[in-house]
Amino acid sequence: MHGASQGAVDHATEALEQVVSDPTSGTAEHLARVSDELYGVAAVLNEHLELRRHLVDPTGSASLRRGLVENLFSAKLDATTVQLLTTLVQTRLSSPTDLVEAVETLGRTAGLAAAEKDGTLSDTEDDLFRFGRILQREPRLRTLLADTTAPTDKRVSLLGQVLGDKVTTTARRLLSQIVRHPYSKALDYAAERLADAAAARRDRSIARVVAPIVLSEEQEDRLGDVLSRLYGRSISVQSDVDPDILGGLVVRVGGELLDGSVARHLRGAADAFPT
Repeated sequence: MHGASQGAVDHATEALEQVVSDPTSGTAEHLARVSDELYGVAAVLNEHLELRRHLVDPTGSASLRRGLVENLFSAKLDATTVQLLTTLVQTRLSSPTDLVEAVETLGRTAGLAAAEKDGTLSDTEDDLFRFGRILQREPRLRTLLADTTAPTDKRVSLLGQVLGDKVTTTARRLLSQIVRHPYSKALDYAAERLADAAAARRDRSIARVVAPIVLSEEQEDRLGDVLSRLYGRSISVQSDVDPDILGGLVVRVGGELLDGSVARHLRGAADAFPT
């Protein structure tokens, strides 16, 4: 995805994360519905090139693109879904193809956030990873699931037979979406991307903490409560020991680093007063 399009996705993802953090709107059921609707919109956009062109047209105004989304979808979709779509199209995307991928990305994120909310994210990641490996080992199955000449219901039914009752609801939902709308025949790659996104989402909910001494279970729980309030979602703590930090804590949540160590402050002081 081009740089401008990635910026649009990042902006819309921030709006989605605000929904996830809201106790009222950020329920597993609501996020699952938004996910399904976004995948459905991606399928519509994939089938209508002219519509995609209008929604990324740089010569048109942002308000015009927003109005088009609202006219098409407001009466049919959840308000959150419409909000995310308007946020996306008001920011410049590089190409009509990027728009489909961007909407699909938001759908995937909403689905994984639903698993995060109902406590099944770790199991979902495992299920997606294992199914991706099955598709790699079974080219015949991969071909059947990606055969768009076959009825969609038949392909989804085959997927259900393969999955049985062995996977989480979110894994089943997301895998069904990539079978319903196989934008490419590389379903094993699509399943791998889902697993990678689940792993990244799970990492986002784990605080990796470095302390100068071993933290007690009570201290880890208290720190987890503080971080959960700070980030607006459940955060679990994994701690490690490094005496070299001298004191304080170094906390990493996803890609964000909170370095409150004594060693960092000493380095800062040394930089401020060079010898």
